[in-house]
Amino acid sequence: MRVKRIGDLFTISKGKKYDETQLNDSNEMVRYLQIEDLRNDKNIKMVNRIDNGVYVTSNDVLIAWDGANAGTFGYNLTGIIGSTLAVLRPRDSNNYIPYIAKFLRSKSLFLRENCTGATIPHIQKKVLEDIEVPLPSFEQQKEIAYILDKAEAIIDKRKQAIAKLDELVQAVFLDMFGQFSDTNCKIKDVIISLQAGLSTGGETRQKQGSELGVLTTSAVTSGEFIDTAYKVPSEKDIKLNKLVFPTKNSILVSRMNTRELVGASAIIEKDYNDLFIPDRLWKLTLDQRIVNPYYFLFVIQAKKIRDEVSRLSSGTSGSMLNISQEKYLGIDFYLPAKQLQDQFASMIIQIRNTKNKMKLQLQQLESNFQALLQKAFKGELTVKDGVAV
Repeated sequence: MRVKRIGDLFTISKGKKYDETQLNDSNEMVRYLQIEDLRNDKNIKMVNRIDNGVYVTSNDVLIAWDGANAGTFGYNLTGIIGSTLAVLRPRDSNNYIPYIAKFLRSKSLFLRENCTGATIPHIQKKVLEDIEVPLPSFEQQKEIAYILDKAEAIIDKRKQAIAKLDELVQAVFLDMFGQFSDTNCKIKDVIISLQAGLSTGGETRQKQGSELGVLTTSAVTSGEFIDTAYKVPSEKDIKLNKLVFPTKNSILVSRMNTRELVGASAIIEKDYNDLFIPDRLWKLTLDQRIVNPYYFLFVIQAKKIRDEVSRLSSGTSGSMLNISQEKYLGIDFYLPAKQLQDQFASMIIQIRNTKNKMKLQLQQLESNFQALLQKAFKGELTVKDGVAV
């Protein structure tokens, strides 16, 4: 099998800042390609063609060159690119571009780990150029790319199915309770206590034996509790009489975070005696005689409440905001009859259980895909009649 450097296969050119003052007289519209376009076509943006722009064709490979997404690749796109992207243009037509693009995607983490720049990462051109690509025959490249496309399509369908479950929950809520226009209750009316956690540092590693872990805010930012998101503090930093442990049916809320994540929350589905919460999280213990925890969680995760939390938060920087207990507890929401809450919660739990099973299946699919990638780019993947054998 041939092996060639990226620098021998492609010329690499960075994009330029889009300048509307350089409009072409034809006023022809072209697609303006941004980092998001390397992942999907959800937000297509059209702009006027300009002189001296960096234009790409469907036979080029694109890479995010700067920023947090540096090392993200895309291909089969046509348009003009801005300054955060770069184009890899083939020097000849001897290879199947989708095959090479998929190989480069497997090197994204390597490229990010070798970026320059303390605050804004930048791809190192020399590192990219020196990546070696295994190159079977043109027909084998096409067959491997086809198999990988099929595997990715299965993964995408599973992700879409999981997203549909979230839409189903929204639809059930609207059917039962309508919009969030009415309010008859405040958060303080349905909780028994709000407890703040302990401020302490810790090491990012797994707990050993009887060690305790202090949760990080990322334990709740996804909207579902992640019990592996913790650090291990030293014994001298732990004051046992001040620790707050997550307990079943309590709600954890992030009181301090970015504008998008302040107020993030998750429900606890079992008792934990080896994890405690930090000072940036609150533990809400609900009065379950009047409010169902799953109904309450859905309400405080809704956009209307999250927007209100963001509005009420304060801070000197937009990157880290904080909401006070008083303001949070004073937020209004709609509390229907307990029986209706319980019916809604029952449906939510069924949907969550289905979603969790599908997530496990997705993890297995993604693991299988990574194994397939390894075989494909080591020359160990054999394709027969469009099927990997």
